[in-house]
Amino acid sequence: MAPSQHDARKTGILSKFRLFTPILAGATLKERLIGCLGALIGICITGLVCGLVMGNDAHLPLIVAPIGASAVLLFAVPASPLAQPWSIVGGNTISAFVGVAVLTLVRDPAIAIGLAVALAILAMSLTRSLHPPGGAAALTAVIGGAAVTRAGFWFPLVPVAINSLILVGVGMLFHRLAGRQYPHLQSVAPVNTHNTADPPPAFRVGFNTQDIDAAIESLNETLDISRADLDALLRQVELQALLRERGDLTCADIMSRDVVTIQLGASADEARALLLGHDIRTLPVLDGERLLGTVGLRELAAMAPSAPLPVSEAATVRPADPAIGLLPRLTDGTIHAVVVLDEANRVAGIISQTDLLATLARSLSRTGMAGLMGGHGQGI
Repeated sequence: MAPSQHDARKTGILSKFRLFTPILAGATLKERLIGCLGALIGICITGLVCGLVMGNDAHLPLIVAPIGASAVLLFAVPASPLAQPWSIVGGNTISAFVGVAVLTLVRDPAIAIGLAVALAILAMSLTRSLHPPGGAAALTAVIGGAAVTRAGFWFPLVPVAINSLILVGVGMLFHRLAGRQYPHLQSVAPVNTHNTADPPPAFRVGFNTQDIDAAIESLNETLDISRADLDALLRQVELQALLRERGDLTCADIMSRDVVTIQLGASADEARALLLGHDIRTLPVLDGERLLGTVGLRELAAMAPSAPLPVSEAATVRPADPAIGLLPRLTDGTIHAVVVLDEANRVAGIISQTDLLATLARSLSRTGMAGLMGGHGQGI
C-alpha cells in the first residue's frame, strides 16, 4: 500500500473514533502526570486534615464526593475559570446551602433533586462561582441521608467549605512548587499609555473585541476561556505565524553595536547630555560591565542636574532571538529600546523602535518586489 493511501486509511479510521480524541489544548502526558500527583496529594491531605480537625465521627462524612471532581479541575486544568479558588470554595459551599434549603422545603425527592441542581447553577452563576462539582454538592445535600439531615445547615460549612478551603490551599502550594501559575491571572487588555481614547498602536489593525464576541456568538457555544485570555491567545497565534514566516532575521542582524552607555555613578545632567547629544531615547546604565537597567528622557525630565540616575528595569534579548519577536514589546507604548546581552550578560547591542521599523520596511519591500516579479513571471 502506498504511503498516501496508508495515511488516508489511518485518517479515516481515526475519524470514526473522533469522540475519543482529546480536544483540550496543551494537554500532554507530563501535565497529566503532574495533575495525577497533585490530586493524590490534595485529596490525601484534605482527608487527613479534616480527620484531625473534625475527628472520626461516624455520623459526619470526612470528605464529600464533589471534592474529587474539584480536584480534577484544580490539578488537571488549573487555568480554567471553573477551577479558580472562588469557584471551588464558593461554588461548592453555596450549592450545598442551596441543596440543604431545598431538602428542608421540598418533600418530593424526585422534584427536590432536580430543583437543587437547577437552583445551584443559578446561584453559582449569580455569584460568579460556577463550578461543575457544585451541582454534585447540591445533590449530595439532598440524597446524603441521615448524616446530612442531622447536620442541616452546618453541612455546607462542615465538611464542604472546610474540604474546599484545604484543597485550594494545597493546590496553591503544589502549583507553585510545580512551577505553574495558580490562581490563573487573567490577561489584561493593554491600554493607551498616552492617556488618549485611541487604542494602543498594536490594536488599531486586525481583529478587536467586537470580532471576538461575534465569532463566539457564531459558534453558538460557551467557551471555557475568558475573552481577555482568548484575545491574548489569538494575538500570540498571530505572532507565532509571523515568526514562522520571518523568523530567520535575528536580533544580532539588526542591532546597533556601538552602544552609548552610562555608568551608575553619573548624574542626571550627564545622562541627559548623552541622550540629547546622540539623539537617542534610551541609555543603558552599567555598573562596570554589568547591566543595571536603563534611563530615558522621560525619567530625567523632573530630575535635578546633580541627582542620581533614576534607573528602570531593562528589557533584554539575546543576539540569536528572532528580531520579529520584538514587535509586541516595542509597540506597547512603554518600551522604546531593548538591550541585547551576550552569553556573559554583557551589553552586545541595542535595538530601538526605529531599528525594528526600518527592518520591517525592508522586509515588506522585498516581499512586495518578489510578489511583483512572480506576477510578471506568470504573465510571460
